[in-house]
Amino acid sequence: MIFIIAEIGINHNGDLNIAKQLMDISKRCGCDAVKFQKRTIEKVYTKELLDSPRESPFGKTQREQKQGLEFNYQQYKEIDSYAKKIGIEWFASAWDVDSQIFLRQFKLKYNKIASAMIVDKIFLNKVAEEKKHTFISTGMSTMEMIAEAINIFKNHNCSFELMHCNSTYPMKIEDANLNVIKTLKNTFSCNVGYSGHESGIGVSQIACGMGISSLERHVTLDRSMYGSDQAASLEEAGLRYVVGTARIAEKACGDGKKIFTEDEKKISEKLRAHIIKT
Repeated sequence: MIFIIAEIGINHNGDLNIAKQLMDISKRCGCDAVKFQKRTIEKVYTKELLDSPRESPFGKTQREQKQGLEFNYQQYKEIDSYAKKIGIEWFASAWDVDSQIFLRQFKLKYNKIASAMIVDKIFLNKVAEEKKHTFISTGMSTMEMIAEAINIFKNHNCSFELMHCNSTYPMKIEDANLNVIKTLKNTFSCNVGYSGHESGIGVSQIACGMGISSLERHVTLDRSMYGSDQAASLEEAGLRYVVGTARIAEKACGDGKKIFTEDEKKISEKLRAHIIKT
């Protein structure tokens, strides 16, 4: 089974009602889980950047914009309750140790390493010590960086899988390089998924036929909404198509073993009747 993650991320724009609508869409489309992002603003960004100007629906500074996109404990508690109500898993990618510790209080089933965090060894150890199955995105990374991250999870005996990823938003199709999925599988002998940031559905559909173990795509109510990730996201119709492709791929790709099926044997008796047996 391909584990399908609808990345809500910060596409909720700080609005809990939008977050719930995106969770509903993800559930309707047949996704297995939804994912958010959690940051401790003062730990992730410098004071200089936070104090710098930025026009947004939340104010005139970077600080106001970034704080406006963050949910607090009560809001995440509501997300946790709503996920249970509609029957979908949720988890989040933390961008700092404090955020990872914050998420522990919800007893989530999965963890996610964002591509930006794959080089932070202190953070990786903190996540791996929880021993929850972890999805590790590999954007902006070399094979050596990926190997170092894997070693940390193996040292903690923590289950993981990689996710091939290109960290541009939206990603150009020529940068997808989906054959890296095979490279990662062969090099590290582990499951590999795909985290896509492209516009449209074609690349993700192709990835579904390459034996991926998981698929992550950003979801949005409307790609024209405010937000840096909206353009690389899927609206409900697109997400439904991608999920449908994944479910077809699971059945169609098979195990790679060439067999002469019983149904084929019946057909062969008719089509080969004229051949003289020796």
